[in-house]
Amino acid sequence: MTAFIQHLASEKRHSPRTCDSYQRDLQRLAVWLVEQESREWRNLSGYDLRRYVANLSRAGLSGRSIARHLSAIRRFYQYLLRERLATDNPALDIRAPKSSRRLPGVADVDQLNSLLDAAPDDPLEVRDRCMFELMYSSGLRLAELASLDIDAVDCKGGEARVVGKGGKTRLLPVGRKALEAIAQWLPIRAGLAPEAEPALFVSRRGDRISHRSVQSRLSRWGVLKGADQKLHPHMLRHSFASHMLESSGDLRAIQELLGHADIATTQVYTHLDFQHLARVYDQSHPRARRRNSRDYDDQNDGQEGTT
Repeated sequence: MTAFIQHLASEKRHSPRTCDSYQRDLQRLAVWLVEQESREWRNLSGYDLRRYVANLSRAGLSGRSIARHLSAIRRFYQYLLRERLATDNPALDIRAPKSSRRLPGVADVDQLNSLLDAAPDDPLEVRDRCMFELMYSSGLRLAELASLDIDAVDCKGGEARVVGKGGKTRLLPVGRKALEAIAQWLPIRAGLAPEAEPALFVSRRGDRISHRSVQSRLSRWGVLKGADQKLHPHMLRHSFASHMLESSGDLRAIQELLGHADIATTQVYTHLDFQHLARVYDQSHPRARRRNSRDYDDQNDGQEGTT
């Protein structure tokens, strides 16, 4: 192992930090091999390595950390093969388990209401509150909000035409509070934006607001208005999805509102567990709905299968 680390440092010119990381990972494997009463690197098989990966997983390592371990092992065995100290690379076909997606926090409903009800202190804060109301009202992505044009919002109809990922357009409802915020912002926007500027949300200079500006202004709003956690755009979108799900239980509708092609993505967003899905299924599917025997007899009069 020492020769391999020297090889990384001298021939491959890896940084000391990278070399230390490789050494730590390989030392952990070496300790495990001793525990398994197998001290020889050449004796390690793919089966053994799968057991080692399972051991790392049980120890609480993430999929990303295990992938790093496997990368170090693969590189090490490439070196051993070059030096004719091994006959194969047992790590070639081993894959790390997938890491669970880290989800943003969900803001409390009462706290969000308090933050969005806070009075703006200047014209740009009128814009800021309007942006945040619209993100929370309709579950917009940051990019969707920043790219929104003024003619994409129908205030009379209470809807907005949004261009999402892959250029896909969807029509979203806009809530009453967001519509009121837009009505307050539009006169101010008229004094900032040139006539040819199509963007709904503009900067102090009158051009389309940037993603970074939206992020920094939301963070600023949270600090000034007393939020107990750092606010960021994705939190508003995630809170929208979570609060809608809590109220409606309609996962498919939320999938459409969020613009997800796959309902599995929506399930991750809204941190559903299988028990919730099973409960929705039991309550909703016509072949799974459960009724008590009295209701069943009264409604069907013994004629099973007529519906």
